[in-house]
Amino acid sequence: MNEFENAIFELDIYGFTILDKVIDQSEIDSMRAVLIRLNEEIGEERTGNGPCRHISNLPTLDPIFFPVIDHPRILPILEYYLEPSLILGSLNSRIVRPGDSHQGFHSDIPLEMLNMISPVMMNTVWLLDDFSKINGGTRVVPGTHKSGLSLPPENIDVKYYVQPNIPAGSVLIFNGQCWHGGGANNSDGNRHALFGHYRKGLLRFQFDPHDRFPTKWFDLLTDRQKELMRMNNGLDAPRAADVQISK
Repeated sequence: MNEFENAIFELDIYGFTILDKVIDQSEIDSMRAVLIRLNEEIGEERTGNGPCRHISNLPTLDPIFFPVIDHPRILPILEYYLEPSLILGSLNSRIVRPGDSHQGFHSDIPLEMLNMISPVMMNTVWLLDDFSKINGGTRVVPGTHKSGLSLPPENIDVKYYVQPNIPAGSVLIFNGQCWHGGGANNSDGNRHALFGHYRKGLLRFQFDPHDRFPTKWFDLLTDRQKELMRMNNGLDAPRAADVQISK
C-alpha cells in the first residue's frame, strides 16, 4: 500500500491520517520565523474555547506559505474527497502558548452540512514544532466523522481520544466532521502550526485571499494555487460568492 492509499484507508476508518517529513527543517525554521514576526505585528488574541494567538489569511501576508497551498503529497488526498474543484477556504495559524488551555472537542462543519458519504471540508495541520501531550498537540476522536454529530452531546465526557506525538514537518489531515481540539500547553515554549481548511468548490471562503492580496505576488503563484484561491482569472475578476466569473 503506497502513501496515498494508506492515507485514504486511515481517513475512511479513523477520520484522520498523518504524513511524515512533508517539509524539511529549513522550511520549518523559515515559516516559524515569519510567524513569530507576524504575531508581533498583527497577531490577534483569541480567548474562550482554546485561547491562543491567531494569524489569519496567511497567503496575503507572505509568499513563504504558497507551497503549502498545493503541496503534491497533500493535495491529491484532499481532491479525492472534495474533487478537483475544491477551494482553499483559509490558511491561518494558531500559536498556543504555555498556560493556554485545551479546546473543547468540535467538528468544523455545522450539523446541517454533515455528509457521511462525502464531507464538504477537509483540514490540514502543518506542524512547525513537535506536537506532544505536554505542549498540547491536537486531540482527535477516531471515527466521529461518521457519528452524524457536529459536537459531543451536552454533559458527555469524551474519554476515548488520541493525542499522538508528531514530529515537526509532518502534516495531520482530518475529515472536517471528525471531533478534534487543541490540547493544553503545559510546556515552556510556544507551539506553532499552520491550519489549511479546504472546502468543496461551491462553498464560500472562510478568509477571502483576494482581500488585500499584494499584486506584486500574483506571478509567484502556480496555476494550481490560483485555481484553489479562485484567482485564475486575475485578482480583480468579478466573482459570484467565491466562484470567479469568466470574462
